[in-house]
This record gives sequence, C-alpha cells and structure tokens, in this order.
Amino acid sequence: MEPTLVILAAGMGSRFGGLKQITAVDDHGHAIIDFSLFDAYRAGFRKVAFIIKHEIEADFKAAVGRRMEKYFDVKYVFQQLDKLPEGYAVPEGRVKPWGTGHAVLCAKDAVDGPFAVINADDFYGPSAYKTLYDYLTSEHPVNEHAMVAYELRNTVTEHGTVARGICQVENGLLTDVVERTKIKKDGANAAYTEDGETWTALDGGCPVSMNFWGFGKSMMEELERRFPAWLDENLPKNPVKCEYFLPFVANALIQEGEGSVRVLNCHETWHGITYREDMPDVVAYIASLREKGVYPEALLD
Repeated sequence: MEPTLVILAAGMGSRFGGLKQITAVDDHGHAIIDFSLFDAYRAGFRKVAFIIKHEIEADFKAAVGRRMEKYFDVKYVFQQLDKLPEGYAVPEGRVKPWGTGHAVLCAKDAVDGPFAVINADDFYGPSAYKTLYDYLTSEHPVNEHAMVAYELRNTVTEHGTVARGICQVENGLLTDVVERTKIKKDGANAAYTEDGETWTALDGGCPVSMNFWGFGKSMMEELERRFPAWLDENLPKNPVKCEYFLPFVANALIQEGEGSVRVLNCHETWHGITYREDMPDVVAYIASLREKGVYPEALLD
C-alpha cells in the first residue's frame, strides 16, 4: 500500500516563541514544512496526515493544509491531552503534550498501511525522503521498521540544547536508542546532561534519531498496546512532564526480539528552528540550496 507521511505539527513552539510550523524561512513565504512536503512529493509520497491541535487548526489549514490538498490525500489529526486509554485521566496541572509516541498513536485511524514520521519544524534534506520512501515501498521483513540516521554533529544548534535519540547500530540494524533531552554542541562533538550540572561527552559522528521513522502498520498496534503500561509506570513518578517517546517503543521491540529497525544512513545536514536565534542559519542554508538549483522558487503552491 502507498505509505502515508505523518507530520508532527502539534507543538506550539514554546522555546521558539511562536507558531514555528508556519514561520516563513524564505522571501516567498515558505515555511520549513513547505520544503519537507516538496521533498516528500518528489520522493513519491501522495498521502499525508498532519497532527495538530484544535487551537491552531484554522491558522494551520490557511497557511499549509489547503494548499497541500491539491497534491496529497490530506487528513488532519488532533493531538489532545485527554486522548487517553479508558480509565485514565489528565493529571492536575498537566499542560505538556504526551510526546511523540502519543502523537503518532492519535493518527491511528488516519493510517491504513506503512507510514513515515517527521517533525514539522525540522529540515531533513531531499535525499532522506527518497531513501525512506524507497524503503517503505520495497520488500522487507514484516516486523522490520526503519529509521533515517544523521551524524550528531550535523544536528546540533549553537543556541541551546536539543533532544536526540542516541543510537547503537550493528550490521545495519538498530540495537539500542536512548533519548537524551539536553544535548549541547561542543566543537565538532557534543555533550549531554541529565541533571543540568554534569555533562557527558558524545562523539560528533555517532548516529542519532531525528524522529524520521518508517513503520509498518503494526507499529500503531504496538503504540496502543504499550501505552497503558507506560502510563502506569511513569504517571506516579512525573505526572506533569513525562513523555511517551517513539524511541521507547522502537527500543522495546528490539530488546524483546519482537521487531527490528533498519538504519538508513543520511549525510544531509539537519536544520531547524528550535530557538528563534536559529532562524538566520536556516534562511541562509535554504537560500544556498536554491542557488545550487536544489529547489525552485515555487514549491507546492
């Protein structure tokens, strides 16, 4: 079946200070998501599911969604705090979304086959989409999924910390992924902290997950099946801020021998607007790609 591109666009951009999903990064009013959709279309994707919040629905559809309905079979999915399994309730004081695993699970009814997952505010590069589309439309073991991996040094910012899934790879397969939520650049390398005080060095060449995944339909069932147990374990410890990350589930499948994840290496340089100070770098990089002919002036307009 034709794969669906699932785009995580529900975050309001608290660190960035605005609705970064639809912030222009060129002189033609295009946002990063416009370049992502252009790259995805060129790669072969024709189905897309936007995961958003009800609060941004009108702005998002006006800026992005309606234009894309001319090129893709578009579905809108809403990630809301109260989308929880029966018997669970939103903890008092909780405003933080439940994380990427929950966001993707919200799209269960909008996906009818294999699917890719990306962040709306990350610039992944054209070759990444082609690599993953080719994988999703090729023959592979039914319980094998995929992840596009970047070199850590190509994914950090000068302007603060970032979250990345640090990966271990053997024979082209992912053996472990650990989510580090506070990683900072350190020359050609990086370092992470768990407590905000002690920093541990990371090799700049190590592979990382940028939340660019390729899954079989079965991953939706896994996300749903494992969510209640995750809530039982994590709500007592951190009810206001715990997050159900996609790598948790991918890693569990690997460790339990119930699935595998093919690592698709990517040599593109990631760009994103995690912080407002990142904007000039993104604008300059995209302008340089236009000068090289990678992108035309008009995208999917």
